Amino acid sequence: MSATRSVEVAFLSKAAAKKELKELAKEIAEHDKRYHQEDAPVISDADYDALRRRYEEIEARFPDLALADGPAQRVGAAPLEKFGKVKHAKPMLSLDNAFDDGDVEDFADRIRRFLNLKPQEELAFTAEPKIDGLSASLRYEKGVLVTGATRGDGQEGEDVTQNLMTIGDIPHRLEGKDIPDVFEVRGEVYMAHEDFFALNTRQEKDGKPVFANPRNAAAGSLRQLDSSVTASRPLRFFAYAWGEVSSLPADTQLGVIEAFQAMGFEINPLMRRVTTVADMIEVYKTIGETRANLSYDIDGVVYKVDRLDWQERLGFVSRSPRWAIAHKFPPEQAMTVLEGIDIQVGRTGALTPVAKLRPVTVGGVVVSNATLHNEDEIARKEILIGDWVIVQRAGDVIPQVVGPVASKRTGSEKKFKFPTTCPVCGSNAVREHKEGSDKLDAVRRCEGGLTCPAQAVERLKHFVSREAFDIEGLGSKQVEAFYGEGRIKEPADIFKLQRDDSERDEKLADKEGWGETSVRNLFAAIDARREVNLDRLIFALGIRHVGATTGRLLARTYGRMDNFVEQMELAADRGSEAWSDLNAIDGIGLIVAEAIVEFFAEGHNREAVAALMQEVKDVPLEAADLSSPVAGKTVVFTGKLELMSRSEAKAKAESLGAKVAGSVSAKTDILVAGPGAGSKLKKATELGIETLTEDEWLKLIGG
Repeated sequence: MSATRSVEVAFLSKAAAKKELKELAKEIAEHDKRYHQEDAPVISDADYDALRRRYEEIEARFPDLALADGPAQRVGAAPLEKFGKVKHAKPMLSLDNAFDDGDVEDFADRIRRFLNLKPQEELAFTAEPKIDGLSASLRYEKGVLVTGATRGDGQEGEDVTQNLMTIGDIPHRLEGKDIPDVFEVRGEVYMAHEDFFALNTRQEKDGKPVFANPRNAAAGSLRQLDSSVTASRPLRFFAYAWGEVSSLPADTQLGVIEAFQAMGFEINPLMRRVTTVADMIEVYKTIGETRANLSYDIDGVVYKVDRLDWQERLGFVSRSPRWAIAHKFPPEQAMTVLEGIDIQVGRTGALTPVAKLRPVTVGGVVVSNATLHNEDEIARKEILIGDWVIVQRAGDVIPQVVGPVASKRTGSEKKFKFPTTCPVCGSNAVREHKEGSDKLDAVRRCEGGLTCPAQAVERLKHFVSREAFDIEGLGSKQVEAFYGEGRIKEPADIFKLQRDDSERDEKLADKEGWGETSVRNLFAAIDARREVNLDRLIFALGIRHVGATTGRLLARTYGRMDNFVEQMELAADRGSEAWSDLNAIDGIGLIVAEAIVEFFAEGHNREAVAALMQEVKDVPLEAADLSSPVAGKTVVFTGKLELMSRSEAKAKAESLGAKVAGSVSAKTDILVAGPGAGSKLKKATELGIETLTEDEWLKLIGG
């Protein structure tokens, strides 16, 4: 202990105070590490609190000596009114899932094919537990933590820097030498079982709601506007990935993770490097067997290609990397009584049966509703109302009914008759024939269209959802209320809400649950979304079969909303060039093309889009690399490629801002032809389209 500790803070010189602050910060950080990371404290809580109090007293007397990464930062700051937004320099992507050994084998085979690896060439992976927590990204500049954010929608998250700084596992300053200027460390915030049970005991004692499971507790704790509340919660952090970096400390996944540990992070001790599919599955089984004995929740094992240069080549597809996959554990099951079946009407008019269950705990979560998918599923499983049924959480998330326990039937069970009319608007509910088949579609749909309140409300909910317009403060409950009050009937009305409110006798601020501040924040959030990326705008329209990935394809192809609408109207003529161009987009099939064109063939849809575009401005989707020689060009690959696989060639072209089409047309800019090129090469020659060999293509894009 420093000799100055015997001196009262009021009598400390500035020089002595500066020295003692540094000593205290180092000592407190060491105790934090022993407590949070090693679960091995060496001093009492009272002694620890005394150290912190002295630190805070010195800092209060000499505020200009305060350390940017000192322990005082962990105690929280004044509550925030709301979280700011942080745009991720590199997207935080989700992972594709594998549910059995065959899926893992397919994953490894896809990697080998994509990279054109020889059978004898080693393909190594890392295997680590998939933590069931909340993803977070930590940005360090010059080794100092400057920003912390949630995953959000993968592109943009919430700024929870102050809250993350209260977590003992997260260093405020990276340890070691040669720390990169910019280093974004990503990982999972979680809560250990023992801490979770202790927290719920306190919540119950204080008359507060208890948390359903550790993940909900971690998420709720991290998203507190008052960071002192977060500081009082026992959160932890495992580091396992990275975002933007100015340099990396190793050229393998395992090497970088080991460097994390040297920098001061907690990494998962169960992580392994494996070189065969058999080894991958063995690690999965071993971790699965120890799962119940771990101090934290996991829901699978994540495999990642170990070599970083191969990760770079593999790149990404949609919202997930090609070089990683999550091998999920089988869902947990429970048995309960099916007390009834409700019908929900979705935004596309789909009637979905929902099981009303006697509440039962499945995987630590109380479940009272579960999906039954469709009427064929009910018939196939021979489910009756009143049955005892097996319930599971698919992927440990979505509850579903597996089937009945026929041996427990008493004879009082009743068959469910699926409705042929919409329970919301009374319109006919029909099953359409599948394209080119006599078979009926599995889903029954309401024919009420936008005249059906359920569809209108669900479409509006979809419009404001996270991957669409993502309007803060305008969630499902608000949409339902505003629709019921006649404030919002179609998307454009959202952006007229403030004008509409000014003309109403009953102001929104006067309604229960609202106030001047919350209304002002809502209107500001709406105004903040008057400019939106074109891919989000297309996705928000709720066109059947058009998800976020298809939205990006369409945005990249058509550039602006007015051009997209014009081309879709022209494509109503199935013999037109616009129809051919739509079908030529790699990733757009006939069913999707039909759905898009049919959407714009409806007059009320065109009117709704036109009204919306009077209120918002679309922002073109930026090409990945506008400086590349192929940005904005349409490329077609044909024949056998010898230096890379077709998938890798396509992925590389798209990463450089090119549009990849599946067929040659007058709008094709470049045809890359390998050996065996046939009709596409002939057509390109006839149209005078630039034709390149694979070598010439690689030279053009820089290798």
